Amino acid sequence: MSTKFIADQTFKNQDYTKTRLPKGEYENCTFKGCNFENNYLDNQNFMECEFIDCNLSNINLAHTIFKEVTFSHCKMVGLKFEDCNDFLLNFTFENCILNFSSFYGLTLKNQSFLACKLVEVDFTEAGLVGANFSGSDLSKAIFHQTDLQKSDFTQALNFDIDPENNTIKNALFSKESLSGLLVKHQIKIE
Repeated sequence: MSTKFIADQTFKNQDYTKTRLPKGEYENCTFKGCNFENNYLDNQNFMECEFIDCNLSNINLAHTIFKEVTFSHCKMVGLKFEDCNDFLLNFTFENCILNFSSFYGLTLKNQSFLACKLVEVDFTEAGLVGANFSGSDLSKAIFHQTDLQKSDFTQALNFDIDPENNTIKNALFSKESLSGLLVKHQIKIE
């Protein structure tokens, strides 16, 4: 059975909580105000698509392909992005809630997390060279053996990054946020 090819379509205010999005290859499609919560997006292909104001919390992403996909103002709690197909994996997050999600072991060069909530997100062993965390809240986010070279944390909030357990060469930090690099030493900065 061949996979259905769907291009240049807009899906607006659709409820996929009881029925699945039809399996296919979606190219240059827009999903606006759709609810996928607690359902499956596994084995789907999304190329140059945009998700706006969607709820994708707790969905299954096994073997899903995201190539040049933008998520804006989406709720994406508890997702395991490491279950995606990592071939050509490329996405951008803007004003999204990604709390309790995981990017364990993924290589995401120049990844953008702009003004996102990333509370307790797992970035363990991820390759985030050149990532941009501008305006994002990283409360209790896990950075362990993470490659953060050339990443931008100048406007990030509430991060705790141990320079001894992560690679931070040429990463950018503001003077005001340097305490996020010293948390384990229990130093008080005034």
